[in-house]
Amino acid sequence: MFRPLLISCLLISFGGIAWSHPEELEVFFQFFFKVYKNGTIEKLDGSGHDVPASLDSDTGVQSKDIVISPETNVSARLYATKDAASSKGGVPLLVYFHGGGFSTGTAAYYAFHRFVNSVVAKGKVVAVSVSYRLAPEHCLPIGYDDSWAAVKWVASHAGGGGNEPWLKERVDFNRVYFLGESAGANIAHNMAMRFGSEKLDGVELKGIVLIHPYFLLKEPTASLLAVNEEMRSNITKLWSYVCPSSTGSSDPRVNPVADPDLGKLGCKRVLVCLAERDPLVDAGKEYAEALRGRGGKDVEIFVSIGKTHVFHLREQDSKEASDLIDRVVSFLNF
Repeated sequence: MFRPLLISCLLISFGGIAWSHPEELEVFFQFFFKVYKNGTIEKLDGSGHDVPASLDSDTGVQSKDIVISPETNVSARLYATKDAASSKGGVPLLVYFHGGGFSTGTAAYYAFHRFVNSVVAKGKVVAVSVSYRLAPEHCLPIGYDDSWAAVKWVASHAGGGGNEPWLKERVDFNRVYFLGESAGANIAHNMAMRFGSEKLDGVELKGIVLIHPYFLLKEPTASLLAVNEEMRSNITKLWSYVCPSSTGSSDPRVNPVADPDLGKLGCKRVLVCLAERDPLVDAGKEYAEALRGRGGKDVEIFVSIGKTHVFHLREQDSKEASDLIDRVVSFLNF
């Protein structure tokens, strides 16, 4: 079901407002949400696809929901296996940022929930899956700020602080990782950059995992030019709608290759997971090479042959999705 919303951040681009019914208006942009020429949008309400936190009988992973900030409604879903509580010295901590074009999804969305549940089950880690506020109701950098607030909340438990027992009693804060796919991978990168400049006491960021990251370059790559014009336009224009104050594809938040401070990424190890048929695959490769060349980072690339963008969320029972999760788990347990 679609619900019409008037989004104030889009008014930067669209000026005056006409209160016509959306179906009577001309669609200006459609990708994750519809934008009409008068500045009104329609956004898909995906709440019907959310699943509750629970004990997963197949994997033994327990999940629960917590509120990080009542003022901003930033929340998270925590995941742990029973044996994590008895692991001497604690287990690695994974902070996960979901994808969805910065504009859809929550930690409760079934595909994200199932994916994180699988990683926790195989990797024997504790995970914090962040629900940040979404564009275009809340344009970037709000999503980044919410995600950083979640990272700081996690860090507050290092050294026995904080009030969440799953973090206080089960986690080794010298083995913290960030993970995300698509827009979530973009967020994970930006959180690692922020970690590099704003160190958090008692926390060591060991690495980040970026799955099919949403990065743009100043000029379209061969993989982006290979898709039809409408899809190519949607991919590139999305950034201007979710972050209307941005300078565009030269913005280092979406084009890290153009960032002169890329080498200040707050960890040494990076796993970049790419899909061979993803329009963004070339941008992901250039990011990896830039990190190696300018940052001196230990960068690994894993490519899923014949697969497209975020296939692992749609095809979670496939061999390729299982292989991807296995590669992620191996990186986390290095």
